[in-house]
Amino acid sequence: MNKLWIKVKNQVLGEKYDLSFSYVKIDEMKRLNKIYRKKDYPANVLSFPLSENEGEVLINEKYLKNAGLSFYLFIHSILHLSGLKHSPKMDEKEVEIMKEFYPKDWGEIMSCF
Repeated sequence: MNKLWIKVKNQVLGEKYDLSFSYVKIDEMKRLNKIYRKKDYPANVLSFPLSENEGEVLINEKYLKNAGLSFYLFIHSILHLSGLKHSPKMDEKEVEIMKEFYPKDWGEIMSCF
């Protein structure tokens, strides 16, 4: 993970939270999404809480070359690991973080989803 992502991870989950991260092939994202979410399509991102202070983030490899979208998906995932569910509160937090780190492009990046 690059320094920016570590900074955001520490901001949201804390410095002591142990987080693993990987880009995953599309077929594997589909397989995992089907197993864990009962959805028969490749997920954009999956997050797995492993314990109170440990988790894993998997981002679909199709976003590997798009830093802005990858960053947004990373934020989305760690907010889930922090306990947030899809809600206006989660949306607000995503916007707040994106504005901080992508002040010029946050709206364009987030409009892709």
